[in-house]
Parts: sequence; structure tokens; C-alpha cells
Amino acid sequence: MASRFPILYIAEADASDAILSSGVLAYLVEAMPQATFTVVGSPKSAPLFADTPRLDRLIVLERDSRLDWLGLWNKVRETRWGLVVDMRGTTLSAKLKRQKRAVRGAWEAGVHAVEQAARVLQLEEVPAPKLFVSEATQAKADALIPGEGVPILAIGPGADWMGKVWPSERYAKVAVALVGDGGPLEGGRVIVVGDDNAREAAHVVRLSLPRNRVTELQGRLSRLETVAALSRAALYVGADTIWTDLAVASGAPVVAAFGPSDEIEHGPWGGIAVRGPRSVEEYRKIDPNLNQAILHMNDLPADRVLKAATKLLAERATSG
Repeated sequence: MASRFPILYIAEADASDAILSSGVLAYLVEAMPQATFTVVGSPKSAPLFADTPRLDRLIVLERDSRLDWLGLWNKVRETRWGLVVDMRGTTLSAKLKRQKRAVRGAWEAGVHAVEQAARVLQLEEVPAPKLFVSEATQAKADALIPGEGVPILAIGPGADWMGKVWPSERYAKVAVALVGDGGPLEGGRVIVVGDDNAREAAHVVRLSLPRNRVTELQGRLSRLETVAALSRAALYVGADTIWTDLAVASGAPVVAAFGPSDEIEHGPWGGIAVRGPRSVEEYRKIDPNLNQAILHMNDLPADRVLKAATKLLAERATSG
């Protein structure tokens, strides 16, 4: 059967950027039940959209070379698109046959990435990041998490740069206070998500709690399966990483430890960003390009993150 309203969505190459913009695609999926979708992404961003409802094609643009874009052109040029949404701001989307085109403009400093994505479609209400998860993907994640019916605290302690790493013993302190005796998630299970670089921190968290209360999932789930796992969490605690972005896109309540990152532009949408005593500008005086081997996050105390987590859980309990 021919597509009634084919939409081409060109996602960002960077996975975190694609997650922060994902509410735009989710909005189209939910607002246009007659639409079908072709999604273009990089090897890192494309898999995030594999479970999108009514997905006709998922095209992986392996590199950003002229040859790769020519190959993409040959795959999409024959279709007359109902709508082309170009989150990369490319020249290719202008050349395609389409009824309408929405293209990302220049980055605007001081505006959150989620809001900037909504402006591409000129939406009055800003859709939160959302990644769709199929029943099969959910089942893969659920199979690794004991289903004893207790609240789940998710922790994402790893980071690709040491400047964003919050000390693992502080994650452990927060976890113990939240799921331990008298905590708001008393008796709960802790799951640890991330890449293999989170392994050492995961061990610290595991050793701080009874062994059967911690499930280490780092390195065991795809990023979309991680979304599925995080959708079960009563709370997620992490830093400024892709794992926190995935938690936001899962719909979990999020508390994020921030230091050298700008929460105004990249903070957890709908969640809480917790800072230490220094501003982003102060970090930049020490580390202008934010790439040096410095443990910037050591001045953020565990109690400040714990206070924010407790407050968020209380608010959710009252509203829910």
C-alpha cells in the first residue's frame, strides 16, 4: 500500500543531539497517524530510532563524505515527500521533492537544545525528548532486571571525559540514602547503566549495598534497550552524559550532577540539574576548551544531589 504521507526525518549525527531533538519526531508520530517515516542517522544516532512506529526505512549514513550524501540522495530522491525535517541543516533537503520542508537553523546560544529543536517545526509547545521502544526491546531489558515489584533507582556513573565524572563513592552515598532504611525508595533495587567505563563506579555502588539489591547493566544493553530499562525507574541519577539524555527520553525522573557543562543549553529536560559552587564560566577560566584531564566535579557534594533527588521524588509522589 502506498504511503499516504511520507515523512523524511534527517537526524543529527551526534547521538546526544539526536536524543535531545527526538521529541520533534515523536510529536509527528503522535500528531499524524496517517504518516509513515524514513529516518536518516549516523551509525551512532540511527539505532536510536529503530523502534519508531510506522517506520518505512532506517538509513544509516556511515560517514559525512560527499560520496555518502550522494548515496543518500539516490535512496530518497524518487519519493515525493509530504514533509522533510532536516535536523542537520543540509543542502540536500532543499533539493528533494516535497510538500513542506522544515530545516534547523544556526545554533542559538543560551537556548536549550530541546527548545531549539521545537522551533524547527515552529511548535508553540515544546515536546520533551522521547524515544520509542518496541515490545521486543522492552522484553530484552526486562529480562535482565529482577521483577520483584520494588522501586528502581537507576544510576549512570560513567562519562567519556573525566571532567564530567562525579566521584563514584558519592553515587554510592546517594543510592544508600535513597533505597536504604527510611529512604524514599526504601527496599528498592539499583540498576547501573552505561558503557564498560562505568564498571569501576558500578562496583563501588554494588559494594555499598547488599549484593542482591544491585543489578549491573553497564555494557550489556544497547542504547535503545537502555531506554527500555530506564523507563522502569522511579528515579535516575547521573552526570552530563548520553545516559542522562537516554533517561530523559525514557520518561524517568532525572537528577543530573553538573559542573563544567551548561545546564541552560543541555540540562535534563523536565528534570533537575545540580551544580557545585562554580559556574560554567569559572570552569572555562581553568579549562578553556573543557578537555583537560581535570576532575572538575569533586566540589559537588553528595548531600546536594541527594536533597534534589528527595525533593523530586516527593513532588512526583504528591502529583502522581
